[in-house]
Amino acid sequence: MFKSRNSIASIITDYQMMKTEIERLERILYGYKIPMYDWGVAQYGLDAAMPKGSSGKSEAELKKMDIRERKQLERLTYMRYCVHILESFTNSFADLRTNIVYDHILDGWTYRQIAGELGVGVTYVKERKHQIIEIIVSARNAQNAQKAQDDQYLLKEKSAV
Repeated sequence: MFKSRNSIASIITDYQMMKTEIERLERILYGYKIPMYDWGVAQYGLDAAMPKGSSGKSEAELKKMDIRERKQLERLTYMRYCVHILESFTNSFADLRTNIVYDHILDGWTYRQIAGELGVGVTYVKERKHQIIEIIVSARNAQNAQKAQDDQYLLKEKSAV
């Protein structure tokens, strides 16, 4: 899905818009905003033992949804995926300056503002952004290759049984 540099660059550019759109769609579809840290957090103790409704839509609700709501739900799911990928790379780069550049780019700063903050030139910031995109693309391709290899292993294991 995110194999090309252009797709990663456009997702980085649209990050702020996606965050606000996610909040808007969550309010429309669920009536409230779902915090990002609740997207896969395990619970312990009584919280884990007590029954609770899911934050998603049930199968019956999905069937009753009209076409517009289904499209909104699909868009919400896609945007959550994109935002999750971008936020998973926060503070994962080798040096501090690259992490700062990445954070400021996600916050919507211009190259000139970032360069002024770090005391470097605009071309330095552009080069760092290209390095960041290369790192994200290579990491995503490595994850996809590992997943494909695991799937092949599971298929071989399944057929052997």
